[in-house]
Amino acid sequence: MPQDTIGYVYAATVFLGGIAGFIQAGSHASLVSGLSLGFLMYQAASRVSQNPRDVGSAFGVSMVLLLLMGYRYSLTGKYMPAGFVSLLSLVMTLRYGSVLFSKKQQQQ
Repeated sequence: MPQDTIGYVYAATVFLGGIAGFIQAGSHASLVSGLSLGFLMYQAASRVSQNPRDVGSAFGVSMVLLLLMGYRYSLTGKYMPAGFVSLLSLVMTLRYGSVLFSKKQQQQ
């Protein structure tokens, strides 16, 4: 069974980014959102690892992160962390979205 290694790495990046945001800036919002969304992404990556076509939750989490961090990047213009996470989230959204799109095409 294939592992969603990229999804697990993405989840760890989000999780650790939340901890780093708290340590560096004392941001409780970074801590809560990083831990929560990192955990949700870990769960989603586990589902994708069990069934590579089950990407709905992974797509949703990556889309939420793309929107949140993309908005934050538009406000601050800072690449780290908002721009970096936005870029990662865009890649992951496209990755999981392509699977969703191909799945819908096969159903028609």
